[in-house]
Amino acid sequence: MTRSDLPGPGLTEEQWDRLKGLAISLSVDQANWVGGYFTGYADAARAVGTAAVAQPSAPVPASASAVVQRTLTILYGSETGTALSLGETLAQEATKLGLAATAIDMADYKPATLKQEQDLLVITSTHGEGEPPQPALGFFEFIDGRKAPRLDGMRYAVLALGDSTYEFYCEAGKTLDRRFEELGATRLEARIDCDVDQIGHGHSWATRLLETLAGDVDGAPAALAAAPVAVPAAAVVDQANPFTAEVLENIVITGRGSSKETRHLEISLAGSGLAYQPGDALGIVGQNDPRVVAEVLECLGLDPDGPVDGYQAPLGRTLQTGFEIATATPKFLAHWAELSGASALAALAGPDKAAERFAFLEAHHVVDILRHYPVAGLTGETFIAGLRALQPRLYSIASSQAAQDGDVHLTVSTVRYPLHGSERWGVVSGGLSRLADAEATLPVYVKTNPHFRLPADDAPILMIGAGTGVAPYRAFMQERELRNVAGRSWLIFGDRNFRSDFLYQAEWQAQLKAGTLTRMDVAFSRDAGGKAYVQHRLREQARDVFAWLEEGAHLYVCGDAKGMAPDVHQALLAVVAEQGALSPQAAEDYVRTLQRDCRYQRDVY
Repeated sequence: MTRSDLPGPGLTEEQWDRLKGLAISLSVDQANWVGGYFTGYADAARAVGTAAVAQPSAPVPASASAVVQRTLTILYGSETGTALSLGETLAQEATKLGLAATAIDMADYKPATLKQEQDLLVITSTHGEGEPPQPALGFFEFIDGRKAPRLDGMRYAVLALGDSTYEFYCEAGKTLDRRFEELGATRLEARIDCDVDQIGHGHSWATRLLETLAGDVDGAPAALAAAPVAVPAAAVVDQANPFTAEVLENIVITGRGSSKETRHLEISLAGSGLAYQPGDALGIVGQNDPRVVAEVLECLGLDPDGPVDGYQAPLGRTLQTGFEIATATPKFLAHWAELSGASALAALAGPDKAAERFAFLEAHHVVDILRHYPVAGLTGETFIAGLRALQPRLYSIASSQAAQDGDVHLTVSTVRYPLHGSERWGVVSGGLSRLADAEATLPVYVKTNPHFRLPADDAPILMIGAGTGVAPYRAFMQERELRNVAGRSWLIFGDRNFRSDFLYQAEWQAQLKAGTLTRMDVAFSRDAGGKAYVQHRLREQARDVFAWLEEGAHLYVCGDAKGMAPDVHQALLAVVAEQGALSPQAAEDYVRTLQRDCRYQRDVY
């Protein structure tokens, strides 16, 4: 037994277990604060019965010595970084309020400590068909399993993040909310479900909860005096305050005869102060196509130059820059069903109509609904009430910042398809295809992705991607080439046609020749010889794939979340079961271990 395993003088086993559970959840700064807190508490206890009470050595209120403060853990499950950023921000706010708070990623959380939690604020996003964030799978499996403990002494609240255009909106948060209740925990607040444009609302809800918890300590004020927050010399670049970046290059990299358009962009970040790592994404704050704005206003019979209460810009400009007016959401569907009185729309609002509602929204944009179910005499304010705020689009970065002298590269597929007799375009990708070359700029910011990172330089990496999913691997290889690493690398890439869609072919061939890229396998689904996808190459090379994994390789998957990523996952399970002579359950355990050890990472969309 080590010195740290020994209980302190007079501690019961229960007290010792709770103290150890708290200790492993704290950061260095939090541990120092807690140490000072207990020093002050001990000083006060020794002075009981005397006229004066010794001052604590940490800056805590004197009344706090009368009660041991409850701990707060902010547990977040994040795939793209939104829940992570919110969790860390709330932890800072909680500390300023005097709460003993810590923020922990579900990917790093030790589930065995869950029964020792006192107050728990959970923030989790939802992906795919109601699935939790991939890095948080281990925690979700634990909490849903037989080993999950009773949580009768724990209080909790859930902030669920999601996208209401998907059928299983905020399902991961709903799952945890139900499960904590089943395990006996007590809700601090009813769960809140936040759409992609409601993060600020969720933040405000959580801040109010923290203030309530701060006032929940007997005798403690609702907020403690804190040192003034230093104002940074330069404004923070983020979604709300993007940097206006110069576009250096914007070219089509698919060949003649391709059935799609893929662009390569090079953007200068000079003067921004922005930094990124391979695996991160670049956010672009886009605007709606003026033609779509005109179509919508024509259907509504509204003047684009008319004023809108609560907005400085006229209606046309407000719609162009502020709201999603192409893709319809369940919120808009319910709003328009009420305004139009259309029974067909109202019928889609039922809880048992999720599949039908999803199919309808896939096939109808806002303008289609306006045309099929017209409503006369509306104001701009009434129409806007049913819309969702326009969201930035995130693109996997296709470059190493160190290798590109600070510039950032993107690989963007132009979204373009026919619907109801007209051609529809992606908000940002369509705008990029129309972007003029002369002095073009884009409002951008960096979105970190801590769960899609390169391993140590000597570790092998196996990269699987289709189409623009190859972008982060270009960044990976530029970084490894710059550092002259020894680790092996294997790329499995797929697209439609070899001649027109082999993205960055010359670069891969040069890296293969130089030995930076150890191996490459390709699959082109529309060439002669039958359909071939990346999952087929994975199965065909099963022996080598399993050998690489056994030798410590890190496996990456980037691309389509609905088709490619699930197909690759199933192929991986089959490879592990076959080559490892494992049962289906043992193969799943093997893959889960890869995920838990951050050796199987996905960036899917």
